[in-house]
Amino acid sequence: MDNAQPLETIQLGDYQPPVYRLHSVALHFNLQETVTIVHSRLDYECLQQRAPLYLYGDGLELLDIRIDDRELADSSYALAGGRLSITDLPARGCLQIRTQIDPQNNTRLEGLYLSGGNFCTQCEAEGFRRITYFPDRPDVLTRYTTTLEADKTRYPVLLANGNHVAGGNLENGRHWARWYDPFPKPSYLFALVAGDLACLEDQFTTASGRQVQLYIYAKSPYINRCHHAMASLKKAMRWDEQRFGREYDLNRYMIVAVDDFNMGAMENKGLNIFNTKYVLADPKTATDADYRNVEGVIAHEYFHNWSGNRVTLRDWFQLSLKEGFTVYRDQEFSAAMGSTAVKRIQDVNVLRTYQFREDAGPLAHPVRPQSYAEINNFYTLTVYNKGAEVVRMVATLLGDTVFRAGCD
Repeated sequence: MDNAQPLETIQLGDYQPPVYRLHSVALHFNLQETVTIVHSRLDYECLQQRAPLYLYGDGLELLDIRIDDRELADSSYALAGGRLSITDLPARGCLQIRTQIDPQNNTRLEGLYLSGGNFCTQCEAEGFRRITYFPDRPDVLTRYTTTLEADKTRYPVLLANGNHVAGGNLENGRHWARWYDPFPKPSYLFALVAGDLACLEDQFTTASGRQVQLYIYAKSPYINRCHHAMASLKKAMRWDEQRFGREYDLNRYMIVAVDDFNMGAMENKGLNIFNTKYVLADPKTATDADYRNVEGVIAHEYFHNWSGNRVTLRDWFQLSLKEGFTVYRDQEFSAAMGSTAVKRIQDVNVLRTYQFREDAGPLAHPVRPQSYAEINNFYTLTVYNKGAEVVRMVATLLGDTVFRAGCD
């Protein structure tokens, strides 16, 4: 198992476009608590003659590597410092990699982990490399087919990005499900969930008349506290159609609420994963602020379907282009659902109380940094909230009509 992760400073000026294009990726997960086998198939095309292919991994055990079903010679690849370098590849082909991971002991909650009896993922920013070796960067977009296999009694619900296309029972009390996402996406938006979860279902009719199935998954005792989140989702979908002309593009939209999650929420394409704090609301215990927070975060992650997922990033230095813009969009949504004046005062208070302090201290940084050693350190109020103010300034200077035309 290769765990070495050298700490290096990444510079904005060093950006180079990828030299390999991935036409499609097929992933197969044999889900077991401590020994999960991941089989990946990458249909690639080399854009630069004889260029090596660099794949990144962290905490993986490499079991097998093949090209077009032929085992790769040891001299054709090297594994060092969390990077798998492959040379002498044909211009086009199918790269097949088998890796082994241990979800139960993945206490970093990045990549695939087991918590509360459920398998769950968190791949932003660089968690996908804890699942399999991959060109784990936001400018490598491809279509994913994901097949999950697990024990049917312990994990009756098997979810992944996109639309459910097939499934069935296997021997030894196991079952499988296959999901296909027709829209190219970067690896940080990959997600899967497997567990014993209850479901709240609803549907939404888009502006063009298409029916979208809506699902919120949570532990059975939590499901009656998900109705406000479902209502908030439907409001956000309608508002995004009316304000920005953005109609949802898949057949289903899923939210999973889990207790153990590093982020508040994550906008994985078609399969959002939330901390329960931002989904559950009970009239007996939740405050008005709790209801507003659930509505705002549900909307924020939904809005990412366009600003972040369909239109994504070149590199992580551009993080505010999705986060600052989406914060601006969720602020405008919350203002429309309540009081514009009150919402603006609240947002400015956050800036003055917290973001100004960040700008005045030793951790001050620009909205678009010039370098980083650990990208997770840049999920900050400067990138999110100050970034939203930059977008608001542009919208004010251009006016609604020109700003909307620029967004389109």
